[in-house]
Amino acid sequence: MSLYEDKLFPVLLNWATRPVYRDRQRLLAQATGRVLELGVGTGANFPFYSPAATEIHGIEPAGGLLALAHDSAQQCVAPERFHIQEGDAQQLPYPDQHFDTVIACLVFCTIPDPNQAAQEAFRVLKPGGSLLSLEHVLSERPWIQRLQKTLNPAWKPLACGCQLTRDTARIFQRAGFQADTARQHRHPKLPAFAGELYEGRLLRP
Repeated sequence: MSLYEDKLFPVLLNWATRPVYRDRQRLLAQATGRVLELGVGTGANFPFYSPAATEIHGIEPAGGLLALAHDSAQQCVAPERFHIQEGDAQQLPYPDQHFDTVIACLVFCTIPDPNQAAQEAFRVLKPGGSLLSLEHVLSERPWIQRLQKTLNPAWKPLACGCQLTRDTARIFQRAGFQADTARQHRHPKLPAFAGELYEGRLLRP
C-alpha cells in the first residue's frame, strides 16, 4: 500500500461520503442475523449495526486498513460480534449459504471483477437472504453518462480503483438477485457524476 492509499485516501473517503451518512445508517439498520460486509475499509459503517445483527463478519483487501477497522469495532456495542479479516470479495472464504445478510456499501465500484463478486455474494447468502446495496452507479441520463465516461480514466487512479461507470443493478441481476426495495435514484447532496445511487434490498430466491 502507498502512503496515499493507506493513510490519506481513507480520510478523503470518509469526508466525501458524509452526504450519505443517513443513507448508510438507514441501510445498515436493516441487517439481521449473521452478516457479511464486503470491503469494510476503516469500519466506518460498524456503529450503524443494530442488535438484530448478531454476528458481523467483515472482509477488506487493503491490509493497512484492518487495524483501523478493528479499532472501530472495539468502540461499538457488543464488539465481540465483529469478526474482521483480510479477504477478497471475488473469492470469499466462507461456505455456501452461510449468511442472512450481505452488505454492499460503496464497494462494487472498486472491485476489479464485480460480476465474480456478485456471484460470490449470491453463493454465501442463504435462500431468502438479503443483499443490502448502497452503490453509486452509471447514470440513466445520457449527458451524465457522457460526463462519467469522460472523467472515469482520471478518476479511477485518483480514487484507488473506483469507477464511475458501473451498472451495478444489472450486475446483481445477472448473479441471480431479485430487487425488493432496491431502486436507482439521484442523491441531491452528491455531485452529478457520482450522485446516482442504487439503494435498497435485493433477495436471493
